Amino acid sequence: MAVKRHRKKSGAARSLRLGEAAKLLGVSPDTVRRWVDAGRLHAERTAGGQRAVDGAELARFAARNAKSGRVRSQHSARNRFAGIVTRIVRDKVAAQVEIQAGPHRLVSLLTREAADELGLAPGVRAVALVKATHVTVERS
Repeated sequence: MAVKRHRKKSGAARSLRLGEAAKLLGVSPDTVRRWVDAGRLHAERTAGGQRAVDGAELARFAARNAKSGRVRSQHSARNRFAGIVTRIVRDKVAAQVEIQAGPHRLVSLLTREAADELGLAPGVRAVALVKATHVTVERS
């Protein structure tokens, strides 16, 4: 069965190859393949025979599994967190955007206009850039 690639419309999620999904989840492509083979993550075959995961499905999977600790980062995140939008709440002026980047859940507040211009919606790939002039570290 062929996977339909969605046209780039504002907010439209698209199908992602397993390697792309792995990068967003912070795991290896082999791990994603095992999850698909075990039925934990749904993927369909493209016309070329590759497996692909729907972006919205990946967003749900990322949010669900980050809480359980199953998705782990293999890299130092530094100030750049590549991930997938898992939730967005818009009002008349502002938008609250949640991004799952491997095990990291980031929440950002931005103008609704900016969120609309970026086409942010669950399942859309996004990068959160963190810049802070003050960071507090506590020892647990």
